[in-house]
Amino acid sequence: MLLLRAVVGRRLPPLTQLRRGSSRFAAGAAAGGGRRGAAPVLAALLGLGAVLAYGERRRRSAQTAQATPAPRYPVYTREEVRRHRSPGDRVWVTHGTEVFDVTDFVELHPGGADKVLLAAGGALEPFWALYAVHSQPHVLELLREYKVGELSPEEAPPSPDAAQDPFAGDPPRHPGMRVNSLKPFNAEPPAELLTESFLTPNELFFTRNHLPVPAVDPRSYRLRVEGPGGRALSLSLPELRSRFPKHEVTATLQCAGNRRAEMSRVRPVKGLPWDIGAISTARWGGARLRDVLLHAGFGERRDGEWHVCFEGLDEDVGGAPYGASIPYGRAVSPDADVLLAYEMNGEELPRDHGFPVRVVVPGVVGARSVKWLRRVAVSPAESPSHWQQNDYKGFCPSVDWDTVDYRTAPAIQELPVQSAITQPRPGAAVPPGELAVKGYAWSGGGRRVVRVDVSLDGGRTWRAAELAGERPAPGRAWAWVLWELRAPVAAGAELEIVCKAVDASYNVQPDTVGPIWNLRGVLSNAWHRVRVTVAR
Repeated sequence: MLLLRAVVGRRLPPLTQLRRGSSRFAAGAAAGGGRRGAAPVLAALLGLGAVLAYGERRRRSAQTAQATPAPRYPVYTREEVRRHRSPGDRVWVTHGTEVFDVTDFVELHPGGADKVLLAAGGALEPFWALYAVHSQPHVLELLREYKVGELSPEEAPPSPDAAQDPFAGDPPRHPGMRVNSLKPFNAEPPAELLTESFLTPNELFFTRNHLPVPAVDPRSYRLRVEGPGGRALSLSLPELRSRFPKHEVTATLQCAGNRRAEMSRVRPVKGLPWDIGAISTARWGGARLRDVLLHAGFGERRDGEWHVCFEGLDEDVGGAPYGASIPYGRAVSPDADVLLAYEMNGEELPRDHGFPVRVVVPGVVGARSVKWLRRVAVSPAESPSHWQQNDYKGFCPSVDWDTVDYRTAPAIQELPVQSAITQPRPGAAVPPGELAVKGYAWSGGGRRVVRVDVSLDGGRTWRAAELAGERPAPGRAWAWVLWELRAPVAAGAELEIVCKAVDASYNVQPDTVGPIWNLRGVLSNAWHRVRVTVAR
């Protein structure tokens, strides 16, 4: 999303440095510099380098603004605008009734020139509609630095189809969800409801969408399976159901950005401000990916580092789909329980959660469980997708957007041990007597949570909570545990409630956020802290 105009405490560098910095940012944010793999979401948004460059230009022009009369702009027809579609002819775009020459911005664009050129000679609205962050006053203010004219009053407005909201076909959502972004839709259930039941109701399962929800006709749906060393398959939904045994697994999915809001209190990070609810648990049903790959002739083992890549039916404006990959060994492991799921809690998948088929990779970051699955490809390389190459990676706290190199970090797969307090909520006033503290705990890679420690005094003294959940096979603890601690509290007390989980490998959560801070705000799993007062 649109980054802050300035980083707190940093002075603005010269404009020439900003241009070089924005190019570095584009290289880091785009998938390996490739146009097809360029960061589909970041590519459609204004980045930090561009915003700072605009700010420099605005400050210079502001010095003479009061002495300069308002300009009178020439009037153009849409046909005249359409003639300016390349840097050689200048790149013009329209927004509303205004005309802009953005040629000088093309190379500044952090996602690459190709994304800007999608709108060349036409209206910005169809492209900006895909990312609602554009429709903000400061973005329009920056754009107007490039204004060169007005559309003729006699010009017919663009056809309704040209500016159609790509999110208009999204499904309805539960009104209780706490929305972090509307377009694309990203929301989490209220923390108070997270631990009301072991399985999260479908309508309250957290939703992480990167793009508009595709409308898929199950009658014409086909899943392609392909790659070297096997035969290509094209499976309909009935074939997927009938040819392969149905397998069920209870698994928790967690977004890499869960609890990002806590990291942003240390230093600003880029990403949606998830609280503790970007995690949910369901009983998934479908065909095992292993069974499908073996049916296609792919073997149990492969020499070297092979991967299984997934593509979804959700696409950006340039036609690039959401994609991700997992190691081949996990995909074919009989103990990994990777599914091509078509059921969720005994019902067909809801549209927000991947109807008609999605991948479910237990024990792994939710970003790899690709929804609306259209293609499975065995490959000697990881997915080239932006979300595999240039997102969902962790870095040292000293790395910032000027120095980040996504090639130096592995893609997140298994997540670290995690826990959070869902009851009571921060700032609550609780009655004296017995206090019930509740929450969830989970660890990646199938590692069972063996203990949750809870403190009511900020970590000075601890008690072990009671755990509730399934009894999984060793190494296959795919689902969270719910925990509870009951303890007496005195009237008028100020409590700092803290929880930390320990998994079967004796991994434990770090005590503070600072040492694990990273510019993307992922892997946030420090002790969770909630402050409450006890009524008198």
